[in-house]
Amino acid sequence: MGDRVGTLTRAALSEALEARAGVTARKADRLVDGIIARISEALESGEQVKITGFGTFLLHEKAARAGRNPRTGKEHVVTARRVIGFRPSAGLRARVSPPLKQGDRST
Repeated sequence: MGDRVGTLTRAALSEALEARAGVTARKADRLVDGIIARISEALESGEQVKITGFGTFLLHEKAARAGRNPRTGKEHVVTARRVIGFRPSAGLRARVSPPLKQGDRST
């Protein structure tokens, strides 16, 4: 599927914050940890997390349903659960996948 780039890690976020905001490494670590903790808490309590220019984290409630083991064919109940979704902002979508120029369609 093309060349894979790297993975943005918590440590890399801290380093970028340290370099761009001019804060100490310790403070950058605490800021990143605090932001991640707050986002996690909001999702855990059922809130949407909307970051302008980036996107929205959404919770979807999935009802219990009948499922089937594909290997054995045996039926079982898939329990109700909440799953996290992400809807990127228009700006992020445009940066990640710029619109095609006229005549650049690939099939």
